[in-house]
Amino acid sequence: MRRWTLTLPLLILTALWAVPGPAGAAQLLTRTLKDKPAIVIAAFGTSTRAQITFDAFEKQLREEVPGYEIRWAFTSEIIRERVNKRWAKQGIQKRLKSLQQTLGDLEAEGYTKVVVQPLHIFPGEEYEEVMNIVEHFPGLRIETGEALLQRWESLFEVVAVISQDFLPPEEGCNVLAAHGTPTSNFGSNITYLGLERHLSKKYPNAFLGAVDGIITREDALGAAKACPKKRVRFIPFMYVAGDHIMNDIMGEEEDPNEPSWNTELKREGFKTDVTTVEYEGETYYKGLGFFPEVNEIFIKEIKRALKRL
Repeated sequence: MRRWTLTLPLLILTALWAVPGPAGAAQLLTRTLKDKPAIVIAAFGTSTRAQITFDAFEKQLREEVPGYEIRWAFTSEIIRERVNKRWAKQGIQKRLKSLQQTLGDLEAEGYTKVVVQPLHIFPGEEYEEVMNIVEHFPGLRIETGEALLQRWESLFEVVAVISQDFLPPEEGCNVLAAHGTPTSNFGSNITYLGLERHLSKKYPNAFLGAVDGIITREDALGAAKACPKKRVRFIPFMYVAGDHIMNDIMGEEEDPNEPSWNTELKREGFKTDVTTVEYEGETYYKGLGFFPEVNEIFIKEIKRALKRL
């Protein structure tokens, strides 16, 4: 029988080759380990022109937290595939990456510490997915920031900020359009119900509806139809006012079976509008990401996480 004698260097090299994934590949490289943390912004993503919202956030973040490497990760596989296929056809080289891919890239480049900040509004299914990935990702020390409405004080602050765009009672009513969640086992459901209660107590002419979940479109539109002024303003209550706002809420197609919220109210004789914002010479629906005060809550979370590292 032929025997193999493995020297210590060969044993080490063999062990490194056996490590799967980005971590193993990274260890085979000659790396200079970086002391400074990187920042990863994790968002659901959008395939619409509303992706400019992310640029607005990054610009504000770089002004307030300069000198850090900032990367983006997008948690929706459908969005990544849709955008990446479009970019490939257009000959654009960049690609949207998942959180796992982004963390793997940073580790391969020598980063050992990372702050992951989700841009999720509610601590729901998408946020929990980010937390699960971070918890089980090896090789990096990772600190994670909270969702926007993880604390009641943040909820009160956000509502106070966006209420500046509300129609006053003497002019009409407001409908806040949120995303919602299809399952009942996440803490975000409590937040949705708490938000609805807070609105009813402080802003009696503002009604919450969601595309999915316990707070329904019928709740919001049914209340809005009783508005004596026959005027309703839609307030996007999503970080990015993308496909849902453009189609489900403000869509103009006359679908008799499933009209948009906007169309349904117009059929009832209401005048409607939606909050917009001017950014770099273009007009966009005003998602929460266009409020600097909202972004500031996320940026404070990033600063706290950097201190913990």
